[in-house]
Amino acid sequence: MKENLEILLLDDEAIVGNRLGPAIEKVGYDVEVFEDPKKALNRINEKEFDIVVTDIMMGDVNGIQILEEVRKKSDKTKVIIITGYATVTLAREAMDKGAFDMIAKPFTPDDLRSVIAKAADSLGYKKIIAKA
Repeated sequence: MKENLEILLLDDEAIVGNRLGPAIEKVGYDVEVFEDPKKALNRINEKEFDIVVTDIMMGDVNGIQILEEVRKKSDKTKVIIITGYATVTLAREAMDKGAFDMIAKPFTPDDLRSVIAKAADSLGYKKIIAKA
């Protein structure tokens, strides 16, 4: 098993990545942050991540499309959807397509770290802690 969990974080709002990337790294995860969904898709096709955290509403490519691409490549990767547009329909679609969990904006870094810790636990990573 790898030493550190590898996470891809995608949100088209720079402030989200700038705030959450360091907050996730702080507890020992390796994080790659993307604002451009197309660049994130290219990276997903190059490398298998343990966890992908993606916004749902973005420009050319949305979070459901990211989820579908991750699922094509890996059944193991956990996908966490973050959204400011949480609806029952959207949550159902994301979960039906294989999302691990969904978290509604606004949320704190601790909220996200807690969901990531659950995903890490489901992957067998016991060393990771939820709070910094």
